[in-house]
Amino acid sequence: MAADAQTVQTSVLIVGAGPVGMTLALDLASRGVEVAVVEKRAEHAPPRQRCNHISARTLEIFRRLGVAAEIRDAGLPANYPQDVAYVTTLTGHELTRIRIPARADRFGSVGYADSDWPTPEPPHRCNQMYFEPILQRHIQASPRIRIFYDHEVIETTQDDSGVIVRARVAGSDKELLFRAEYLVGCDGGVSTIRKAIGASFEGASVISGTRSVLVRAPALLGMLHNKPAWMTWFVNPGGFGCVVAMNGTDLWAFHIWLPSRAPDFDSVDPEIAIRAAVGGDLEYDIISIDDWYGRRLIASRFRDSRIFIAGDAAHIWIPFAGYGMNAGIADAMNLSWQLAGVINGWGDPGLLRAYEVERHPVTDQVSRVVMAIALSNLDTDLVKNPPATLIEDGPAGDRIRAEAGRYLYDANVGQFACLGLNFGTYYEESPVIAYDGEAAPAYDLLIYHPSTVPGCRTPHLWLDGGVSLYDRMGSEFTLLRFDPAVDVTGLSQAAAQRGVPLTILDLSSGGGGDIYRCKLVLSRPDQHIAWRGDSEPENPLELIDLVRGAPPETSILYEASI
Repeated sequence: MAADAQTVQTSVLIVGAGPVGMTLALDLASRGVEVAVVEKRAEHAPPRQRCNHISARTLEIFRRLGVAAEIRDAGLPANYPQDVAYVTTLTGHELTRIRIPARADRFGSVGYADSDWPTPEPPHRCNQMYFEPILQRHIQASPRIRIFYDHEVIETTQDDSGVIVRARVAGSDKELLFRAEYLVGCDGGVSTIRKAIGASFEGASVISGTRSVLVRAPALLGMLHNKPAWMTWFVNPGGFGCVVAMNGTDLWAFHIWLPSRAPDFDSVDPEIAIRAAVGGDLEYDIISIDDWYGRRLIASRFRDSRIFIAGDAAHIWIPFAGYGMNAGIADAMNLSWQLAGVINGWGDPGLLRAYEVERHPVTDQVSRVVMAIALSNLDTDLVKNPPATLIEDGPAGDRIRAEAGRYLYDANVGQFACLGLNFGTYYEESPVIAYDGEAAPAYDLLIYHPSTVPGCRTPHLWLDGGVSLYDRMGSEFTLLRFDPAVDVTGLSQAAAQRGVPLTILDLSSGGGGDIYRCKLVLSRPDQHIAWRGDSEPENPLELIDLVRGAPPETSILYEASI
């Protein structure tokens, strides 16, 4: 170690300044926690272009952080269709179309695949290259966050008092020493921090390959035979893949699928592949080529004492439904409030057990469901061996295109309108949730059943004046009271005794409809339900201790009067 290495002290050190790391930093800072972020890329390095979809649940988080509106204004032009189209080629026949409203029509739209969702923040299609700089600006503006670009972690150690990380400045022998109470690795699929805690990836290492080619092609928009779309899938005897409109004018990402478990990326000639997708010649300039694998990998553990991993450092799966980054941001939201609770003094250190207990099984479950559906959709003759008649004019071609269109719509509409994937996460067997014996609705990728069963997402409501319930809730724990006659003095005093921040939000009787059947619902800082009942529990202090992580491993069963 360099003897003159400067030392940086902080409460939480985050390694990795991608969307997951930056969201975690912003959320921690909003809870009063000092954060340092180490990023090996240069400050002005071009943003990455991998993620194209921001889920509704992620936007609910961004709404709380005050960045949702700015991010929603980024990406495609306001009137550019955000549909998903399936075609033979970009200049050929359209097979089917999944209608998704343009940004200008997003709120109040009806008749679309993802209309009328129970959220104040419906999903948004926007490439990472446009929303990542927005997060970066907010990071740099926060007085509680320091970010260190061009720094690569080379050593990590920990003891009972904290974590020590040694980082080297790119292109030099200069080193920086970081001392933190906790460390979170958000450093991607080849995570240094995952290796440091001895965690290994388990699952299917390679399922398929994709060669992604980012091009600038000003003429392509005018060549399209059909209405433009945010994402256009092409299927013909020359290839299968999709083209994503990046800016709605001249920037396009071609993703060419290779079905082999041992793909030969060099076998994909970009010129031939792009011609097969377009259906003819196209003038373009290649900006970048990125080869990547479809995988389903989950880290064997997400934590080692004071060190945690999140996002791609903890799990990787094929980008079905665009949920890779969004799953990582769900990790960040789950972990952030727990770290903040312990650092701010109201959370017992046992609170941190909940992160791995809650997120690991959910990640494993969702990844298996997603992978099964994705593989089923890809393992068809239409995709693997498209018939020549698919691109032929005449009755035979019309007939097979109609059949293909029906199949492609039915098989794929779910991944672009997956209510359950967005809102149906349920935390089971958590040490900090007071279960009451009622089973949560069965998990379904496509269907969401709003529920106040402890462990479920706190269902959204529109309040009088069109105000979102989430905008009225506190940043930490919120006790929703649907009957002002119910005494909550005991819970209020117990929370105050333990220093747990608790907002009591009175809502009109019956305002929760058929969903909120209990008069009291305790919502956690991550908007998942911790407890419910028609009256205070017999021992309010016992409940407060449970949700702040103080009790033993086994959660206490609270019988609610429902």
